[in-house]
Amino acid sequence: MRLPYLRFAGAWSIRARLFAVFLLLFLLVMFLGVQSLNSLNYSNEVSKQVRVRWLPSTRALGDLNNYTTDFPAAVAAVLRSRTEDEKATLRRQLSALDRNILGAEQAYRQIVHDPTEDEMYGRFEAEWRSYRAVVSRIELLPLGGGDESETRSLVGSTEGLYERASETLGQLTERNLASAREASQSSDRAYGQARRRIVLTILFAGLFAAGAALHVTRSVSAPLVELASRMHRLAANDTHIEVLGTARRDEIGEMARAVVVFKNNAIDLSENRQALAHQASMLQEKLSEEQRVTLLQRNFVSMASHEFRTPLGIIDGHAQRLITMRDRLTPEDLAERARKIRSAAQRMTQLIDNLIGSARLIDGSIEAYYRPVAVDAMAVLREACHMQRELTPNAQILESASTAPLLVRGDAHLLLQLFGNLLSNAVKYSPSGGLICLRARPAGGNLVVAIEDSGIGVPEKDQLRLFERYFRGSNTSGIAGTGVGLYLVSRIVELHGGTVNVRTREGAGSTFTVHLPVIRSASPSEEILTPQLRMEH
Repeated sequence: MRLPYLRFAGAWSIRARLFAVFLLLFLLVMFLGVQSLNSLNYSNEVSKQVRVRWLPSTRALGDLNNYTTDFPAAVAAVLRSRTEDEKATLRRQLSALDRNILGAEQAYRQIVHDPTEDEMYGRFEAEWRSYRAVVSRIELLPLGGGDESETRSLVGSTEGLYERASETLGQLTERNLASAREASQSSDRAYGQARRRIVLTILFAGLFAAGAALHVTRSVSAPLVELASRMHRLAANDTHIEVLGTARRDEIGEMARAVVVFKNNAIDLSENRQALAHQASMLQEKLSEEQRVTLLQRNFVSMASHEFRTPLGIIDGHAQRLITMRDRLTPEDLAERARKIRSAAQRMTQLIDNLIGSARLIDGSIEAYYRPVAVDAMAVLREACHMQRELTPNAQILESASTAPLLVRGDAHLLLQLFGNLLSNAVKYSPSGGLICLRARPAGGNLVVAIEDSGIGVPEKDQLRLFERYFRGSNTSGIAGTGVGLYLVSRIVELHGGTVNVRTREGAGSTFTVHLPVIRSASPSEEILTPQLRMEH
């Protein structure tokens, strides 16, 4: 039957060549398997004789030699016994030896032997039975041995019988050991022959495989590698290449001719490539900028609506109460509600100031608005906690700080924004009602402020980028935020000559620690500024 696909325009195709090579390799593997199985079967048959016949026979004869050797000593002990109890104990020992000897005999009889061995073993059994019959008569003698002449006669006969049985067993053992050695040597020879056959077969297979690999490499692999090299150079805009193999009448020739077509097309396209790349780059830059602006706008709208909703709700709620209860409110109630409305309005003003400060920081012009004076940092911390509690009444913020003033040189407004952002993040990324701990203490000329939360923490892969602009952790989806809060924190801390670091683990909360340099006292003409004074100014 003709196989058309094995021919390619009058030449053997690559598929046909590979099919022939793999078919020969398959036949070679089958031949190797058959040869190996035959060698292993031959070796196994020889070694099986050692395992099944000679090793068990040697073990059984060894047991017989051991037990029969112990028997005369046990008989002598019976003759020397002085009491009935001692004699009964010794007779039980003889019975145990009888059982052991019987077990060894049964083990030996279960093994197939040649007629000579069977004849020698039958002679041993007969001699041992004769010896054992005389021993049984000795066991029946009374204590002290009875008639001395009869005892000597019995003992003398047992010695002759035991020696004959022992000699026969020794001859049988020597023959068994000699046969076992011969079988072991035959097994070694069979193993050596099998190994030589397998080694020769492997060498032959290796030579054939090497020839096949050389053929495939020269006729298929090398031309394909060379063609791939030309294609890589062509992909790198090297159109000054010569494509080889176009005259071949197989698949490689078809590929070479296709590469020539691709080369001609590449030459035509290379003239417009740089212009298209330049235009694509400009479009990509514009698209990236548009996406960034759109993202910032969306984040701003989301943040602004979230941040302004709470104070607006407070103002609206108290205004409605004033309208519905105007006839029943006392002046004190009116003053209290007006104070709450004013506090909410101040919170909105503060939020607007924060947004303006954030914009200035992002634009890089914050230094123009930085007015460093002596600031009571403890008052700033208390004000930040107070503002956060007003914004989120259910927040649990635990302060651990001295009430005594501690002065730093800086901008009270920026410092309030710094600690407000850290507290806001701690509340936002912690479970509702989660405990927030703020600890402040002087240490080594610095004010050390640590804000610890029990929130979601930061994944390890995100920690190095935590203070980058617009970066948010991969586990913050669904939580409102712009990604500029911690960037603003790092800029404000840097502006005040301090440092900020974080210790965090995903799912186990975070601790942000700020170090700010402290000053001993303000200058005589300088007023110590607090957040309240700042707002009044």
